Amino acid sequence: MIEQTRTTAEAFATVLRTRRSVDFYEPTPVDPAVLLEAIDVARWAPNHKLTEPWRFYLVGPQTAAAIIELAAEIDAAKKGERAGEARRARWKAIPGFFVLTSLRSDGAMQEREDYGACCCAAENLMLYLWQRGIGTKWSTGGVTRDPRFYELLGIDAAKETVVGFFFYGVPKVVPEQKRKPVEEIVARRP
Repeated sequence: MIEQTRTTAEAFATVLRTRRSVDFYEPTPVDPAVLLEAIDVARWAPNHKLTEPWRFYLVGPQTAAAIIELAAEIDAAKKGERAGEARRARWKAIPGFFVLTSLRSDGAMQEREDYGACCCAAENLMLYLWQRGIGTKWSTGGVTRDPRFYELLGIDAAKETVVGFFFYGVPKVVPEQKRKPVEEIVARRP
């Protein structure tokens, strides 16, 4: 039993250590049922007072095209037309998108707790998808803060805030990464 538990823990640790933010995807779409399975797992994240503050928006082709155009417009306005075209080309190659929001709260502390819970839900979802061979990227870029983004998705900004805009699909390239040694990030206190 102990050996089986250790093997399971090591396999889980491997999933945690190997998950990456993916920029480049195969053109193959992901079965929507797999994304719904991942959302089912995501909703089991810890959440203070069981508020379940997360809301998921599955982005279809029409809305995706509008978001891509908005992002290209924002980039073109900031960095020039070339940047807008580059954004458009990159994002058109992404097979799937979804958005995660958190319900707003009357209290600043509860809103902070709820945002944290949504971040936990996002990690649950991304780890589940990674285990299924599906990569993700969590974006909080400028497009997610533009009021037009909320309009495209039918999100009432007075009731919800965007936690992230997520890309997903079968990875074409899995980037290498390193982390600092544990000794550099742990402080011991007597």
